[in-house]
Amino acid sequence: MNTVIAFIFMFGLLVFIHEWGHLIFAKRAGMLAREFAIGFGPKIFAFTRNETVYTIRLLPIGGYVRVAGEDPEIIELKPGHHVGLEFNDAGKVNKIIVNHKSKHPNARIIEVEHADLDHKLRIEGYEVDEQDEKLSFEVDPKAFFVMDERETQIAPYDRQFASKTIGQRAMQLFAGPMMNFVLAIVIFLILGLIQGVPVEEAKMGQIQPDSPAQEAGMKSDDEVIKIEDQSVSTWKEFTSIVRKNPGEELDIVVLRNGEEVPLTIVPAEVPGQEGQGSYGQIGVYQGFEKSVLGTITYGFTQTFETTKLIVTNLAMLITGQLPIETLSGPVGIYDATDQIVQTGFMNFLMWTAMLSINLGIVNLVPLPALDGGRLLFVGIEAVRGKPISPEKEGLFHFVGFALLMLLMIIVTWNDIQELFL
Repeated sequence: MNTVIAFIFMFGLLVFIHEWGHLIFAKRAGMLAREFAIGFGPKIFAFTRNETVYTIRLLPIGGYVRVAGEDPEIIELKPGHHVGLEFNDAGKVNKIIVNHKSKHPNARIIEVEHADLDHKLRIEGYEVDEQDEKLSFEVDPKAFFVMDERETQIAPYDRQFASKTIGQRAMQLFAGPMMNFVLAIVIFLILGLIQGVPVEEAKMGQIQPDSPAQEAGMKSDDEVIKIEDQSVSTWKEFTSIVRKNPGEELDIVVLRNGEEVPLTIVPAEVPGQEGQGSYGQIGVYQGFEKSVLGTITYGFTQTFETTKLIVTNLAMLITGQLPIETLSGPVGIYDATDQIVQTGFMNFLMWTAMLSINLGIVNLVPLPALDGGRLLFVGIEAVRGKPISPEKEGLFHFVGFALLMLLMIIVTWNDIQELFL
């Protein structure tokens, strides 16, 4: 149950922060954000606030912010349509009744001759029973279509995605991944405040029970200063030597309470990823120290180092140096979360920060249906001076989304197989 709660919290937080970035910058640019969704598929929960419908959906495979103009508008008024019009106190149309007009006895029934709800915000037509006089009605910019008794706010062109500047559109698309990096920085800052920041020296923190380090007599706060007559000054040097010598006996010297203490340790042999061989591990955590300035620096440097590691692995995956089996979907992430939750809350926070960075990076990859793919089209528009036709861009994203869903199915199937091996 702890894992289920932790996974729901983590997934919800990562998706919420990502989509919240899109939402905030859409509203700052004056776009009409129709829906803020966590998950895909059927709605589980929904409420409306400040023009936006907030929904939680069944399938935990992401989320989205639907901005007016990004998809074809839901309803189009054409000549010959019969609609009911209701008016506000200023005499402007504030409701356009598309069907079930009998349920709105106060609505004025009009046969539409021409409607412009993008720019001029006017509806022209005739009374259904009186075709003599052509009428013209001004539409409120925040009027609603009413279809099947459900209200949908109209979107004048100045509220649509395409009406905004290249900079505003690019920022709205980039804001989601950006917020994932901001979340990671905040989590690392919290970790730094609670547990301190890693020391530069090869100083030991927690020693795992029944580990090679405990069997060798190593203790917390020991500082490794020498391995096999080779001086060691940093944690990176220490871990590098340990990883390169799985199953090999190592003579080390640690500094304990100001005295040098010789120890002998044999790193356990841990299998690496496919094709990468095994590596050594002794079962220790890096030492930490409390520092306000160090905590602030840690938040940014740890985010940068994690970003660099993920980008490197992503490049290896693209070039074929890492097999597709190394990818994990929701099932694999849940399984990893289960293992990490058992090691403590701090490690869970670290895992959440890493996944947040991973989500930000993946979304910036210029693939169809991802933020990076849409940013690519905005960039092309900036270079060529005009946008690519919406039909071509829509087809590109549709095909790409289908391929991404196929990849998700393959990855999830691999994850399920791994659970039963």
